[in-house]
Amino acid sequence: MDQFTLNLIVVGFTFAIYIGIAIWARAGTTAEFYAAGQGVNPVLNGMATGADWMSAASFISMAGIIAMAGAGGYQQSAFLMGWTGGYVLLALLLAPYLRKFGKFTVPEFIGDRFYSGGARLVGVICLIVISVTYVIGQMRGVGVTFARFLEVSTDTGLYIGAAIVFAYAVFGGMKGITYTQVAQYVVLIIAYTIPAIFISLNLTGSFLPQLGLIGSYAPSGGDLTLLSKLDTVVTELGFTQYTADTTNMFNMILFTMSLMIGTAGLPHVIIRFFTVPKVADARSSAGWALVFIALLYTVAPAVGAMARLNLTTTFWPNAVQGDALAGDAISLEAINTDPSLAWVNTWKNTGLLAFEDKNGDGLIQYYNDANAGMQAIAAERGWAGNELTKVDNDMMVLANPEIAALPGWVIALVAAGGLAAALSTAAGLLLAISSAISHDLIKGSINPSISEKGELLAARIAMGGAIVVATYLGLNPPGFAAQVVALAFGLAAATIFPVLMMGIFSKRINKEGAIAGMLAGLVFTAVYIFLYLGWFFIPGTNTYANTPDQHFFGISPLSIGSVGAVVNFGVAYAVSMMTKAPPQHVVDLIESIRVPKGAGAATGH
Repeated sequence: MDQFTLNLIVVGFTFAIYIGIAIWARAGTTAEFYAAGQGVNPVLNGMATGADWMSAASFISMAGIIAMAGAGGYQQSAFLMGWTGGYVLLALLLAPYLRKFGKFTVPEFIGDRFYSGGARLVGVICLIVISVTYVIGQMRGVGVTFARFLEVSTDTGLYIGAAIVFAYAVFGGMKGITYTQVAQYVVLIIAYTIPAIFISLNLTGSFLPQLGLIGSYAPSGGDLTLLSKLDTVVTELGFTQYTADTTNMFNMILFTMSLMIGTAGLPHVIIRFFTVPKVADARSSAGWALVFIALLYTVAPAVGAMARLNLTTTFWPNAVQGDALAGDAISLEAINTDPSLAWVNTWKNTGLLAFEDKNGDGLIQYYNDANAGMQAIAAERGWAGNELTKVDNDMMVLANPEIAALPGWVIALVAAGGLAAALSTAAGLLLAISSAISHDLIKGSINPSISEKGELLAARIAMGGAIVVATYLGLNPPGFAAQVVALAFGLAAATIFPVLMMGIFSKRINKEGAIAGMLAGLVFTAVYIFLYLGWFFIPGTNTYANTPDQHFFGISPLSIGSVGAVVNFGVAYAVSMMTKAPPQHVVDLIESIRVPKGAGAATGH
């Protein structure tokens, strides 16, 4: 059976499961559409949260960023630390309290806690900006995966993915999405770990990729560790040492913090904890989500390192057992005739990989042509520059099984996993947008007397509209999947997280302070991002080049969310101190959220 047919069967089978679950779990009420009737088992909710969380960025891009980072892989570990650390904050500081509040959406909590329809409206705006920015990366992930494995254009892949999401999200709502995400988690975790196990066995002899990362490199007889071998190979070709320390620890700390508090403030993640029966279940769900997420995140560093080593040794065959430059680079003849290298032209056709024989010697020399030492070697050997001209971060995980010459069924499984990851998160984000529009905007402000049937119809129409907008934006994303997602985290860190923290743990922050803080955090963070990435992400409209030497105080646009959070806290506190304190009924609401039900006053013994 050819690879295309195998891909079609595996992906088609998983899609049939998703749609079948959506039909079985079709939402019939607004409670089921927004919060799955608040009856989801904590373990299943943890699994669904894991799928909701491990998006195209986690599955497709993260290991690729670690693998191909120009500054080395260590600096990119901030993604792992930030994204997992955020769940600790969420479990301890937000999830139980928001579940005790007992409503459906984040803006609804903001509106009630800050006794203001205006605050709720600002919350809706922040939520939509964050979710739309985030969903762009997911739609790109869908397009990238379809483009390769179903041999269609990226645009066509987006349309197919949008249709699938429409089929199970619009009708199923949170109830359908939750149980679909459980199935998607099973698919994506199997698809991610099985290739990693095969590759780890090939390169290190270790069954566990986590141990393979620190294990011995088998092809050289085990004289070097995997990471030492990788460091040797990449530095020989003029690249930065793979395990090199960061050159800007301040920015790395800010970036990690931005990802952590952004994680705890992401609306589509928070609403997952509204679906469980009890307050204790919300904290339990967060714990289970951490377990399920760790199954993938502890494998990602190994996948990144092994993918980089396999890619490099493919283009420099002598590097497998010796020095890369002691032998010739890969030849065009081998690329065009060797079946094990068919993936090179296949990925070239997607536009995510590009190479060019600049000096006409029939070989493809892959090296860092900006390195002075390599420039001298190139001049001596008659090279005309790096000839592997493009390696997209988003292709590394998807191409990894092919680079390692794994069986066809593993390649098909990775295709299904990548789609499961992108579709599960896209559905969660679209639901957050839909509920913000139908429940918070229409029912909360425009038409409070709308019937439940009318609200459910409005939610489904809003979901359909959000899918159309997300598909349109996915056609021209501002960056690769994980980068776009990181921007959404920055916006969440600067807006939603601070207002929720202050809403739960401060009795003095009032509506004026909350509104001013959210707007200040949103505008400050968005403007900083736009200055470097283009206004509203329109190419060519950026004021500064997005390079370290152009960043204010060395802070990149991906790290500015943590500074935006400080701005939010500061503005909210200053404005609150200058205006009237919250009314007593709001103070009582805060007390009811923070104090366990039935707890009495402390007594002496």
